[in-house]
Order: sequence, then structure tokens, then C-alpha cells
Amino acid sequence: MEDLPKVTIMEDSDQNIHLKNLSLQQATNEEEALNLLFLGDTNRMIAETPMNQASSRSHCIFTIHISSKEPGSAIIRRSKLHLVDLAGSERVAKTGIGGHLLTEAKYINLSLHYLEQVIIALAEKNRSHIPYRNSMMTSVLRDSLGGNCMTTMIATLAMDKRNIDESISTCRFAQRVALIKNEAVLNEEIDPRLMIVQLKKEIQDLKDELVLVTGKQRTSELSQEELLQLDELIETFLKDNDPDSSLDVGADMRKIKYCFVHMKQIINHPMTSGKNLLSQDISEEKNSNEELEKLKGVLQQRDNEINILVAMLKKEKKKARDALSQLNATSTGSTVLEQSPSMSLEESQSPSRCFSLKEEKVFSSSVPRLPFLSRATGGKMSLGRQEAFEVFKRDHADSITIEDNKQLLKQRFDEAKCLGEKLNEVRNKINHLKGKIIQRQIQRAALAVSNPSEELTFDPAEENLRMQIEEEKKSYKIVYSRFKGLKVEIEHLQLLMEKVKMKLQKDFEVWWSEEAKKFQV
Repeated sequence: MEDLPKVTIMEDSDQNIHLKNLSLQQATNEEEALNLLFLGDTNRMIAETPMNQASSRSHCIFTIHISSKEPGSAIIRRSKLHLVDLAGSERVAKTGIGGHLLTEAKYINLSLHYLEQVIIALAEKNRSHIPYRNSMMTSVLRDSLGGNCMTTMIATLAMDKRNIDESISTCRFAQRVALIKNEAVLNEEIDPRLMIVQLKKEIQDLKDELVLVTGKQRTSELSQEELLQLDELIETFLKDNDPDSSLDVGADMRKIKYCFVHMKQIINHPMTSGKNLLSQDISEEKNSNEELEKLKGVLQQRDNEINILVAMLKKEKKKARDALSQLNATSTGSTVLEQSPSMSLEESQSPSRCFSLKEEKVFSSSVPRLPFLSRATGGKMSLGRQEAFEVFKRDHADSITIEDNKQLLKQRFDEAKCLGEKLNEVRNKINHLKGKIIQRQIQRAALAVSNPSEELTFDPAEENLRMQIEEEKKSYKIVYSRFKGLKVEIEHLQLLMEKVKMKLQKDFEVWWSEEAKKFQV
């Protein structure tokens, strides 16, 4: 505990308390939250005193921040739960302790005294100042004592006659806590994103109601038929010389806006009136030309792919012939001389078949990258580019790195799995030992009730169980530290593999572009 940085209190403009050098972990389920609670419990200071063989020498505060939202609702509820375990107060004059235990007892009694001052001040309705800043514990528990909260105190008492004074003091302390009365309300806030979704749905419902009233289905844009009808109405209105004529398009703002825009275009560009059909034909012809150019581009791309694959196939055939000629030249012995003609004849007749078998072995062990490349290029790859990418990937220098990282990542995952199982075993063992201690304490308490005259003596078996728990806690911390280190290493390896894969894809795109330019020239 001495090696850890000291926790300091910081306060913002809204008087909210923030703790520096204190971790805030996110738990996605109950098991992770219990694991964090268990890990925090292992860091508590425990020592033997004349009053208790396993006395907690520090207070413990475990805070849970919870947020919830019902499906379909825009309201988010937030709450904070403080689980506080106060250290036991001991009378120094009665126990006669000294040294480090005496210093700890002074700090414990002083912090409990400050907490009692805050509780007494909260119980008095006319108090204008509450001494929250007297200690760190009262500052942290500020919103759990006098804020928008509900507080429950559980007092533990010792029924021995020698501890009757301490038990009475504990009951009085709990009685003062019970005098505090707060009126708690729910902490609710509205999620703006969900509110936008609800407002859009409400707008759509109003549109549907409008359709039911008017009997007309309105879309976001006017149809082509409606636009032609509006053009005819506008043309008839402009040609009509009657001063009492009107342009009636109904109570539809879309049609009214279109009429104003169309008449404005007629006034600004008189020559364009009456040429809608011609402009439509021109736009259709333009679209046809664009589609033709697009098809030409696809055809040129397929030709480039075929040329590149043919060139690659020729290179591989040349490699196969060179390998066969080198094998025939270096072969010695009658057996090799008898077998080489038939082998060379078979290989020369079907070099592409040998190459395909070799490719199949290499490709089967390579890392699958086709889906990643398809996402990076923004569409589905053609079959020719897929084949070219497989050959390029086989000969790329980073393919070995990808395989090595893949094997190393698998090893780290297996090791992390083993460590997780070991953590569960240690945690279960500690819980089992704690259960034995509780069972033994119950037996001794029952024995003390049956024989009040006998005093409770030191129990070596219970002490042995506590020593075993401490050893298991040390083992748990060591394994958990290694587990966190493995997590960082796994994330680093995953990031490294992603970078290598990105580099491989970029290199292939550059190489493919260069090969395509050669055949275009």
C-alpha cells in the first residue's frame, strides 16, 4: 500500500468531489463487478489486536455507478451506490496497545469522530454549516449523507460482557444516523438521440393522420406525373388574359413552391419554356453515355486483369522449367538418370498443374485476407484480382511475419485462458477458507454461550487458515498482474497484425496499378 500514489480530493465548480489517483473500472456484468470487489478487498490492512485476531485497520469504500434505460424510452436514470465498511473503534486505555497499532487506532477514532460530527450536524435542522471537509471519508460520502440519497446503516455488535461499552457506543452511533431524514428523488435525464428518434416518429404519425383526413398520400417529392400537371396548369394560367383567373393547386406547399420556382425560371429564362421534353431526352441520352463509359471502364479493367494474370503465369512456368533443368543437370546415378526423362516429360507437359499444386499448399497455410481487401477497396473483388492477390501475398516478405504473429497470438490466448482458470481456482479457494473460518467462529461462539465462565483463547487452527488466505491473496495478485500484462501484449499483437495486413493491401494496390499501366501503354 505504501508504494501506491496517495489519493487526493478535488472539487469542481458544482461542488462535486473527484478523486485523483483512484481507478474507475467498467464492469459489463455481475461477475466482473464482484471480481473488482474481491480485488479491492485483498488490499485492505488487517492486523491482530487484543480485541480481535483479524481486525480491519482501514475503512473501505466501494462505489458503484449505475445507469439504466427502459427500451423505447428517452429517459436515462443514473445512481451511485456506496458500500462502506467502517473499521472497528477500540478504546486505547482498555486494550493497552502501542506502536504502529496505536497510531492506526488514533486515525480510526479521529475519522469516526469527524463522521459523527457530520451526522449530528445533519440531524439538526437549523445548522447552516456541515463540516464535510474535516476528513477525506466525510468528503467522499457527502452525497450519501446529506444529498439526494437514502442511507442504511448496519451495526455489528459483540455480545461479550467485556465489550458491552463498545456495543452501547455503536448503538448510539446508529441511533444518530437514524435521525437524518432525506427526501430522495430519481436522477433522470433525457437522451437527446432518443428524443430525436421519438420526434421523428411523432412527425411521421402526424403525416399519417393527415393522409387519413385528406385521403391523399404525400411523399417527400412530387411524382413526374404531378410535375407535368403543374407545368400544364402554369402554362394555361400564363396564357389566360382574364384578370380574374387563378392558379389553383390545392393546399399543398410542395406544389405551391414548385409553381413559384417554375414561374421564376420562365421569367429569368424565357427561351427554356416549353422545352421540358427536350431537356428530358438530353438527360436520358447523357445517362446512357455515362453508363456506356462505365461499361468500357469495366471491360478495360478485365482486360488488364487477364494480361497481368497471363504475365504471372508465364513467370511461374519459367520458374518451373528452370527448376526442372537445374534438377536434371545436377542429378547423378543411374536411377536418377532413368527417372528424370519421364519426370521432365510429365512436368514439361503440365507445368501449370505443378504450380497449382504448389500454390494450393502455400495458400492453405496463408492468412485469409480476401474479405479485408474487399472492404478496403470499397467493393467486391473480381476473380482475377483475387487470384493475383493470393500469388502476391505468397511472395510478399510480410507473409512470414503474419504467420509468426498469428502463432504467437494463439499462444498468448491459451496462456490467458489458463491464467483465468487459475484466478477462479484461487478465488474459490479463498472463499472456501473464509467459510471455514466463519464456521469455526460460530462453533467457538456457541461454546462460549454454553460455558460463559470460559474465556475465548487463541485458536491456532483459525490462525493457520488466515495465513493460508494471505498466501492465496499474494498468489492471486501475482497471477492477476501477469493476466493484465498478457492483455496488453495481446492488444499490441493484434494492432501489429492489423498494420502488417494494411501494408500488404497497400503494396498490392500499388503493384496492381503499376502492372495495369504497363499494359495500357
